[in-house]
Amino acid sequence: MASKGWQHPYVNIFKHVRVEDWKRSAKEGDVSTYTNKTLKCSVFQIRGPVPANSYILVPKNSNQSLGLTGRYFYLLFRPTPGKYFVVHLDVSAEEGQVVRISFSNMFKEFKSTATWLQFPFLCGAAKDSVYESTAKSARHGLVGPAPISVRWTCLMLDLQYTVSVYLNRCYSHVKSIKLCANMTVKNMFTSDLLLDPGVSFSEAKLMGLASSQGTGPMPRDMSFPVPKGGSWHELYDYIRFPSEGTKLPFDSIQKGSPRHEARCVSNPRSPIREKARCVNLSKPVQDRVSLIQQITTPKSLPRNQTPVVTNIPELGLVSTHQKDDRLWNNDHHHQQESACSSSHELTSRPPCESDEGGFHVYVHGEESEEEFICTPVPHPVHLTSSKETRQQKLLPDPILRLNRIIGFGGATTKCALWTKAGDAVVYPCHAIIVSMKISSNQQRFFIGHTDKVSALAFNGNTTLLASAQTGHGVVRVWNYNKGNCLAMVRVHAHSISSLSFSYGGGILCGVGKDSHSKTMVVVWNTLNVSKGGEVTILAKAHTDVDIHTIKVAFFDDTRMVSCGRDNIRLWRVRNGSLRSCPVNLGEYHSMDFTDVAFEEGNSSNWHLDDRTLFASSRSGYIFEIDYSRVVIRNVRRLLPVQQQHATRRDKWTFYTGPGIAINSISVSSSFCATGSEDGFLRLWPLDFSAVFLEAEHEGPVSLVSVSSDSLQVLAGTSTGNLGFLDVSSRGYNTLMRSHTDTVLGFSVDGIRRHLTTASSDGTVRIWNMDSLHQLYDFVSEDSPSSVAFHPSEQVFSCGFSSGIVRVFDISSAKLLAEHKQHRGEVVGLAFSPDGEFMYSADSQGSLALYDASEEDHSAIRVVCNVVARGTERAPDALTVSSDSRCLAFVGPSEYIVTIADARSLDELLHVDVSILDVESPRLDSALKVCFSPASTEHLLVATSANKILWVSTKTGRLLREVSKVQKHQCSSLAVSEDSRYLLTAGHNAVKVWDYNMQLNINSQMFIGHSQAIRQVSFTPDQLGVVSVGDAIFLWDFLAHPVDSLTDNRSPLRVSHISTPRSVQPGAEVSRVQLSTGMPRQTAPLPSSPPPRLDVSTLDQVDQGVLGSLSICDDTTTVPAVPVPTTGSRPSSDRRPAVSFLKVTELVNPSPLNTSHMDAVELKGKKPVRPDCYRHFIPRFKSSTLDQAAVAPQPGEEGIKLKAVIGYNGNGRGNMVWSPDQGLFAYSCGCVVVVEYLHTGSQRHLQGHSEEISCLAVTNDAQTVASAAGGSNGSKSLICIWDVLSGTCRNTISYHRGAVQSLAFSRDDCFFLSAGDFSDLEVALWSCKTFQLLSSVSVSGPIHDAAFSPSAASQLACVGSEGAYFCLIHTHGLDVDLKVQRVKAPAEVGDVELTALCYHVDTFLFTATNRGHVCVWDVNTQQCFMTWEADEGEIGMLLCRGNRLLTGSNTRWLRMWEVEAVQGMKPQANVCSGEDSGTMVVLEQEIMLDGTTVSAAFDNTMDMGIVGTTAGTLWYINWSDNSSTRLVSGHKTKVNDVVFSPDEGQFATCSEDGSVRVWAAPSNELVVQFQVLNQACGCVCWSPSSSKDSVCVAAGYSDGTLRIFRLASSEMEMKLHPHRVVVTAIQYSANGHVILSAGKNGLVAVSSSVNGATIRVIRDHKGAQITTIQCVNEQCKNFGLEGNEMWLAASSDRRVSVWAADWWKDKCDLLDWLTFPAPAYFGDESPPPSLAAFCPADPSLVVYTGYGVEKELSFYSLVKKQIIKKIALPHWATCISLSGKSQLIAVGSKERVLKLIKSTSGRFQDFLQHSDSLQTCHFSPSGTLLFTVAYNEILLWEVQGL
Repeated sequence: MASKGWQHPYVNIFKHVRVEDWKRSAKEGDVSTYTNKTLKCSVFQIRGPVPANSYILVPKNSNQSLGLTGRYFYLLFRPTPGKYFVVHLDVSAEEGQVVRISFSNMFKEFKSTATWLQFPFLCGAAKDSVYESTAKSARHGLVGPAPISVRWTCLMLDLQYTVSVYLNRCYSHVKSIKLCANMTVKNMFTSDLLLDPGVSFSEAKLMGLASSQGTGPMPRDMSFPVPKGGSWHELYDYIRFPSEGTKLPFDSIQKGSPRHEARCVSNPRSPIREKARCVNLSKPVQDRVSLIQQITTPKSLPRNQTPVVTNIPELGLVSTHQKDDRLWNNDHHHQQESACSSSHELTSRPPCESDEGGFHVYVHGEESEEEFICTPVPHPVHLTSSKETRQQKLLPDPILRLNRIIGFGGATTKCALWTKAGDAVVYPCHAIIVSMKISSNQQRFFIGHTDKVSALAFNGNTTLLASAQTGHGVVRVWNYNKGNCLAMVRVHAHSISSLSFSYGGGILCGVGKDSHSKTMVVVWNTLNVSKGGEVTILAKAHTDVDIHTIKVAFFDDTRMVSCGRDNIRLWRVRNGSLRSCPVNLGEYHSMDFTDVAFEEGNSSNWHLDDRTLFASSRSGYIFEIDYSRVVIRNVRRLLPVQQQHATRRDKWTFYTGPGIAINSISVSSSFCATGSEDGFLRLWPLDFSAVFLEAEHEGPVSLVSVSSDSLQVLAGTSTGNLGFLDVSSRGYNTLMRSHTDTVLGFSVDGIRRHLTTASSDGTVRIWNMDSLHQLYDFVSEDSPSSVAFHPSEQVFSCGFSSGIVRVFDISSAKLLAEHKQHRGEVVGLAFSPDGEFMYSADSQGSLALYDASEEDHSAIRVVCNVVARGTERAPDALTVSSDSRCLAFVGPSEYIVTIADARSLDELLHVDVSILDVESPRLDSALKVCFSPASTEHLLVATSANKILWVSTKTGRLLREVSKVQKHQCSSLAVSEDSRYLLTAGHNAVKVWDYNMQLNINSQMFIGHSQAIRQVSFTPDQLGVVSVGDAIFLWDFLAHPVDSLTDNRSPLRVSHISTPRSVQPGAEVSRVQLSTGMPRQTAPLPSSPPPRLDVSTLDQVDQGVLGSLSICDDTTTVPAVPVPTTGSRPSSDRRPAVSFLKVTELVNPSPLNTSHMDAVELKGKKPVRPDCYRHFIPRFKSSTLDQAAVAPQPGEEGIKLKAVIGYNGNGRGNMVWSPDQGLFAYSCGCVVVVEYLHTGSQRHLQGHSEEISCLAVTNDAQTVASAAGGSNGSKSLICIWDVLSGTCRNTISYHRGAVQSLAFSRDDCFFLSAGDFSDLEVALWSCKTFQLLSSVSVSGPIHDAAFSPSAASQLACVGSEGAYFCLIHTHGLDVDLKVQRVKAPAEVGDVELTALCYHVDTFLFTATNRGHVCVWDVNTQQCFMTWEADEGEIGMLLCRGNRLLTGSNTRWLRMWEVEAVQGMKPQANVCSGEDSGTMVVLEQEIMLDGTTVSAAFDNTMDMGIVGTTAGTLWYINWSDNSSTRLVSGHKTKVNDVVFSPDEGQFATCSEDGSVRVWAAPSNELVVQFQVLNQACGCVCWSPSSSKDSVCVAAGYSDGTLRIFRLASSEMEMKLHPHRVVVTAIQYSANGHVILSAGKNGLVAVSSSVNGATIRVIRDHKGAQITTIQCVNEQCKNFGLEGNEMWLAASSDRRVSVWAADWWKDKCDLLDWLTFPAPAYFGDESPPPSLAAFCPADPSLVVYTGYGVEKELSFYSLVKKQIIKKIALPHWATCISLSGKSQLIAVGSKERVLKLIKSTSGRFQDFLQHSDSLQTCHFSPSGTLLFTVAYNEILLWEVQGL
């Protein structure tokens, strides 16, 4: 199961298990083999009167599994006539549950249980038989035994669909298969491909069916024979489940509609058109359709008044390929198209026909061969053939021309070539070959490859170009100057990795892999290819030798040289054979050779002896080889510069040591160029004495090539960069940069002609669309998913897969805002065209609205569960209308399109696209939405049925639809600004359509991309089109301007010609509205209003990849006010208010030569966490606080916080202690705990909602400051607390990230706060008013800060960039903070300074992340002494007198005597403590249980308190070298907490495998039981009343139970009743047995005496048990015998209630509850199913879980019904019922603890947790309540509601 690769494309199951051997398979009863005459092969016959007694079973043993992961199961069989048969498939779900899927003609109806699905099989009859007519009249197949004429059948079961739809589970694999009598079976197999048995391999090839598209023909060994000229479907049956149509009876397996018989290939009938037929709908469908029509159809519109039927002309038909004539069935029609039109899609215009030096790739004839339906609804159009209408086609032809491509590489970055003249470079970009002029960056294209180009080669004078592609071996030879393809050669090889032309062009040599994955070398004769001759194979050879590169010798066309792993070989062609000999490598034979090159020289007069060959290797060696003697002359090695000389670059030489991998080598007459893995291009003299020129690149150099004049050296990198070094000027020019992975989406800044793209390579880049230069590069650890430019400002936003949305100012390279409203990947991102608002949507269904007019882009509103879930609609799930009034998206389900108010997100309209086509047997879902210009009031919707729907944005009415938009589903769409053209993308093709669909040939299709297009759109100036996917394609849009004589649609459209495309000097600046600043031509000022356009240009293309476009002009929306027909409106309203531009911005674009510095700054803007533990990083939480929850008024709380158990070891400096005043405070979660050590009582300071990072206390101990992150992405919150009253005096919200450090000055006048690595700012505050006095931005992250203990105006900070010495200057009321940064001393290396503390007045101690302590003179700001105080990182320093305390991540706490430091005098050189004669002495040390994160000691350093990451606060007494636990907490997640029956103790268990028992009410840890390498998931107490016999039982992740006796503090017993994680455990009410449950749903009943498993209850098998509870209750009232009841709840929303008497070994099912729920589509697991007995009345069961509604249900076991429900605002994650006051505690993922009065429904919310609640438990008496969120344990005192 580790690898599924071997199962592709299919698994022949009989062959896999060798069924005829019967070793891995079993047979029973009458099973025989014979040769079937129909199939002409051996088949198995299974016969028997009882099907269960005769069968074939695979695998043989039930404990084995086939492990077949293919989605589709195929069975080739024939039911025995007049008999019954049964087939059983045991399928495993990902949850571990095994489900049996059975089908048989014995079953009369569909049945299902949790583990068994039974489908009736309806046998079909042979065509034209009496049985067939009977079946048709019955509307379904024959029920019962198979008819006499039953045929051989290919049955396909979609196992993934079946398990998902019928059981709501995820399919994993097939476990076993059982074929029972009576049947004849040929074979069975599994595959991930949807195979068509009726298609031959040749037909599949013509249709373009390929495994990469998930389809294909049936494998030959699985196919049924078809006589020549015959039809497969005439002879055999093909049954698919699920079927494609609606057939009765439902949930049955039967033959589908005979759609395959209408294949165009074998249908000779002439075109016949029938009128639309009536569709008989079932009653439920009729009701649903009529209801929708009532809702969506305007009442005032008569039925006979259809919108403009004349707009859609009758469409012509091609008679050469007739399809099925029933056009009313759209689904049927779509199926025919895929079979018929594919043969015509391969004819393309040769590239040489492009005019004006440009290039377009246009596929002709597609629409001429293809029918598409375009009808106003609801009237169908009768289509007839018409020669006149056939002449109407989309003009100009072609309408697009490929202009430029941004990208390099694809399959390889190792091939790029110089032309002979050295003026152009040829390189691959995925499936296209690009020739670029290096002076102008002008590009030419060679297009013809169907997959990514893997190799290129030029002949000597660069007139012939050869290229190869990945996948199937195709080699093309091109005329380079003309650009046309001269020849195409198919090779029986794949993965062609190297090509080489001979100098004269007569020989071409290539290397690839044959079908057996052996290396194959082929030599072709290309001598006559320029004259139209054929390319023939001269010789070929197969070898086991690895070959990386091969080159033809320039001096002899018959000689080649190759290199690869462990070999260099010389080849020669003689007499039609290809032979080779290896170079004797001697001791260097085990090397990976990467490249070979001949010494320069074209003269054939050179003797062979003079030829020298150079070879490079991955270990850094360069070999000089004597070609004639085939021996090594010299070996040299490239070594890195020595470490100590890194500052001064010595000359490169060769000697021993670790080498630098050389990837490429190129030799000229005077020097040699090498490209290496360290990113350097180096030029060497031919004797390799020293490097004379080098250029460093951003990534490994994969290619070098010297031009023929030796003046320029081309270099390519594996990171997608291509450039060249000018040898004479020593200047470097970058030709091309590119993304290294799929481009997900883009956005265009039409003003500055900038393009921003997001890619799967983790970068966001900004490009200049004219020069193709990369301007900025934003690198992030988080993957970007969508981008959007602001319509007018130099601002863009980016959404990430983590859900974060960041907004950047490009001009200042500044991060403006960071929002964390989303949980899932950002799938939509858009600005409103007026620039006022920004919108984002995520994959979890959330939609957010931001104020884009403010710099921080604050969030205005966030709405959940309104957008359809999933990432398939990224990056443009949102579209905004061009008037900025409306927002549209798919949601809340995939079948609904919602139009919302763009300013408030209030829903305006819902359109259900699934019912718009009532004739379709499938539910259609929406994929993409796009507004047309607001004047048209159109919303375009692309659907899963490959249609585009025109929907009215006012009424939701369907106005028009177009079928078969693309060959594959539409991934992106956009409308031109003048609403004349529609742009769509599907798979790797772009289509341009006539928007009104008034032509016969309404579209043109363009190819070029090698993989799926993610997004396509018009540029804002409407002069171009951008498409992205494998690379960035920039197209010229050649459409003519609107012609008033030919445009008869609307008189308003004519006026659009005068819409301004350039800024006139006299125009009012604030009213200029342009889509770009690049006019097509000078245009007059407008004199009339804009037309009512129905298209959105750029914006709302369905960008398949990036967030919705934020391009200047075209987000279409629904206008609330119609556009007037007069010219009186101001210019600002004439067109969509997208771009308000300033004239000054157009005349002064940002200069390109300054972009490099900006790019560096922007790239560095992404915060990177420092490499030290001292820096605080909040624990990751997926939960968010419910902002609507309101805490009760003081004094009215139903529960009061009594105690906090634990300490947050993830904080830094989050404990303070003032021994003189007796103040001791620390943080746990979002609560500050003030503890009184003499009494053990606590006071709690509650004001934060997020995890507290640090604390600080004033010197008088009257004030405490605490800092925590803000909720929902807001700024951090600092609270200032009055210790005596416990109230919050003040709050500060300043830092954007977390707060790293807080400090008060010695005189308590100043207060300092330092931001974390994402907010590099230090702020100084007044302690009186807590107003900001001064703030300073620093160059790197700050880790610690402190005020001087004597000088109130001095303070210091340390961080990644060194130490910062600060002085406070006061000028009246003004306060300035002066900062001087000093780097760490060089003697300690490249370190981060992590902690600091002052020593007396003049010295400062700092620590490093490598264990050093540095001593600084404060006055001179010099470090004069260091010593190594620890082996790890020191994160805590504390100095009192002459004693220094260090704490580190090695867990050591050390005390140093540093009195000798005072005698030191600062000197020029830093000395160590040992070398100087001054000794710092280690006095004492102690090892703790974790890394030190906080510390506080008294003035003499004799005693103190230390906090560790283990969640422990230790009391340290150095006088007796002792350590005592003051506070203990769990470090990891707490899974359970429960009180003992007498409430004298409580137990907790955790993910770290510990079980802890605590004393109550002191809350002190009594004993801890630790199990290593296991997680403890549940714990319970025995009900014993005797203290000596009290036990605690716990369940672990390895399936074991452990019972601990508290009296002896030892483990008493270990049980192993489960093989999976134990999820619930409970003693029976009388303690005689232990009930435990596993993740697989099995409940084990074990003896508490001897540990034996008494019984296993399997009723919940397959679903995780979440709850077990036992109560004392006589069961006679329920008619069963027993003295106690218990229940179990499982994750499939089922609850079983049992009556038991364990003494009598009785356990009977009392009730079984199943709660309904819709399918769950969330990324995370659904809410748990929770159940509990009501303490006051055990006959009531309370249940909550995922369902139709969020609620608590009260089920009566007596009445057998739900008697009460209480609605909840959130899904519950935990519940507990109190035996007192009828209270219910409910916890949720939204961090809210809800206390509910079950009788009245009254409730209160409590928000003291900083994460989602996972456990809550009332004490047995109901007076106390425990709640747990991650490792925060809160104990509440219950007062009652």
